[in-house]
Amino acid sequence: MTSDFETQMRAVSLRVTRPRLAVLAALRDHPHIDTDRVIALVRADQPTVSHQAVYDVLRALTDAGLVRRIQPAGATARYESRVGDNHHHVVCRSCGAIADVDCAVGHAPCLTASDDHGFVVDEAEVVYWGTCPDCATERSSPLIRQFGRK
Repeated sequence: MTSDFETQMRAVSLRVTRPRLAVLAALRDHPHIDTDRVIALVRADQPTVSHQAVYDVLRALTDAGLVRRIQPAGATARYESRVGDNHHHVVCRSCGAIADVDCAVGHAPCLTASDDHGFVVDEAEVVYWGTCPDCATERSSPLIRQFGRK
């Protein structure tokens, strides 16, 4: 997989560095994670990498289009390596879990605004909000509601 990351970085004229490879691997293995989690994962493999280096890598990868930054309302910024498509997200109101939701197959109706005001629309950001299965199960269990989790 590292060679794929190297190819991706070279295709957008980025130097291949160990911190960049580590960030891409973290995002591949843990989509929708925040900066603190990225730092922890990178440092587990490369303890000398600074916070600032990870922030710089995330910015460079995002600017180059290899990483996508998302920030649902009221949440911290999250990062994912799934780019190049117009997918959306579903967010749990209770625990904050995030999952990908594919856009409609074929014609992407979310890209056809009712009034685009002359803009050339190339991306739509749709966020679905709800309760994830784990939180829904927890809420529906009377013993957990009464006595809490063990």
